Amino acid sequence: MIKYKKIQIAIIGLLISSFGVSQTEDHTIIDSIPFILTEHNNISIQAVMNEVDTLQLMLHTAANSITIISESAKNLKSINIDGVDTVKSWGGDSSARYSTKNTIQIGKITVEDQTIWENERSGPETDGKFGLDIFNGYIVEIDFDKKLLVIYKNLNESKVLESGYMKHELTGEEGFWFISGTSLFDNQEITSNFLIHTGFGGSLLFDDQTTEKYQLSEHLEIIKESELKDSYGNVLKTKKAILPEFLIAEQKLANVPIGFFEGAIGRQKISVLGGDIFKRFNVLFDIPNTNIYLKTNSLMATPFFDI
Repeated sequence: MIKYKKIQIAIIGLLISSFGVSQTEDHTIIDSIPFILTEHNNISIQAVMNEVDTLQLMLHTAANSITIISESAKNLKSINIDGVDTVKSWGGDSSARYSTKNTIQIGKITVEDQTIWENERSGPETDGKFGLDIFNGYIVEIDFDKKLLVIYKNLNESKVLESGYMKHELTGEEGFWFISGTSLFDNQEITSNFLIHTGFGGSLLFDDQTTEKYQLSEHLEIIKESELKDSYGNVLKTKKAILPEFLIAEQKLANVPIGFFEGAIGRQKISVLGGDIFKRFNVLFDIPNTNIYLKTNSLMATPFFDI
């Protein structure tokens, strides 16, 4: 009888979700996929291509295609890269090769008939990248405490909120997802939409219009100037400064390193929120309902990557 109780308790334990509540019909886990948070604040996940090649791919929340860097592509056995097209990136138009009709598996999720693009760069320690569209129709939780990507069929919102998550609206534009944040300096409060961009390891990158309108280079402490390369090797020159306070999900972050381009070059049209802020929250993407849920995690007090 005692052994039976122990087994029963173990089974109940397996039914507990990452929120500490029992899985029910409206809160069902499809898969839990381990990931690596790299030193550059990128999320690296193992993937299998065409049931042959094993790769480390970066989860890139601002991407809607699968890409492989040239250095890795030449060692793959299962794809044939033979097409060429023009693609757009931060640095402008570039020519890129591609391969069609591929299968990609991430955890238990398998998608077929995928086009794989070749480019020059991905996050360090990764062979390429993929976007949230791989999990089309599902809810995706990124748990930085447990280093798990948890895929849900559907979600019990009341349980999510009870567990400490805060709900915010996602703004979508052409497959990209934005969240509101507020910058505070010199008695000013500037609320902007920021592209959620886990491929960018820094904190914040401001668009040209905001940079010029609020004269960021005059009002903020400049700490360095540098060059930023996009996936195809195009170089953009940036300035880095310290933003005294940044407010997101009702959490105030102090002395946040930010980037912006010197002068209004007309190329950076959107502001970007990168991995150095994103990693400080456990995050639930409910893209089918255009909501995002955030909860601070154990990385909140870590030093900023850019300083």
